[in-house]
Amino acid sequence: MATADVASADVASAHSYTSENPPTIAVLDYGIGNLRSAEKALEHVGAVAVLTADADEVAEADAVVLPGVGAFGRCREALAETGLDAVALDAVASGRPFLGICVGMQLLYDSSEESPGVAGLGVLGGTVRRLQPGVKHPQMQWNQLDLISDSQLFEGLGEHPWMYFVHSFAAEPSHYLLATCEYGGSVVAAAQKDLVFATQFHPEKSGEAGLAVLRNFVRIAADSRDIRARRSAQETARGTL
Repeated sequence: MATADVASADVASAHSYTSENPPTIAVLDYGIGNLRSAEKALEHVGAVAVLTADADEVAEADAVVLPGVGAFGRCREALAETGLDAVALDAVASGRPFLGICVGMQLLYDSSEESPGVAGLGVLGGTVRRLQPGVKHPQMQWNQLDLISDSQLFEGLGEHPWMYFVHSFAAEPSHYLLATCEYGGSVVAAAQKDLVFATQFHPEKSGEAGLAVLRNFVRIAADSRDIRARRSAQETARGTL
C-alpha cells in the first residue's frame, strides 16, 4: 500500500494519549440525523466528545467531526443556516484533525449529483456521484474494505475490515483515496488529505472495527494536540531568550 499524505510526520510517531488526558472532540450539531450516536461512540473510545453548534467551543476543541445522513443539499443548507460551514472550514484550515462521516464525507467535496447546483465545502475536490446502476440503492449493508493507502486511521485493522454502509452516492476516486469497497464496481469508502479524514461508512455503526477507527482518530487528535502544545512552548521559550 502507498502512504497517504499527512500534515506532520510527528503526529504519526507521537502516541502520547492516555486515559488521563483525553482530547476534546467537537461533533458539529447542525440538526441533521442522529448526531448523538457519533458523540456517544467517541465517548466510548475515550474522548471528551461535545455535540455543539458554538463556534468558540469548536475552535477550542482538539479535533472536529462532521457526521451526516440524508440528502446532500439539505445537509449543506443546514450547515449554512447554522453557520457551521464556515466553522468547519476554519477547523480544517487550523490543521486540527477533522473527520467527515457518510454525508459529512460527501460535503467535503465540490458538489454532488444528488443536489445539482449546490456547492460543497470543496476541501477534497471532485464530485460525489450516484452508485453504479444494476445494484440496489442505497447500499445498506456490511461490506469489506480494500485499504489502498497506509493511514493511522486504519492502524491495526488489517487490509480488509468490515464496515457498515448506508448510501446511494459516493465520491470520485482521487489521489486522496484511502479505501474502497466493491458494490457494482469499486466504490470510494475513505479518503484523507493531511489530517482531514473522511469515511463513507458509519464507524459508529460498524461494531468493534468501527470503534477501532474512532479510537485511532481520538489518538490522532491527542497526538496532534500535544505536538501543537510542544511547539507553542518552544516558540514561547525562544521569545524569552
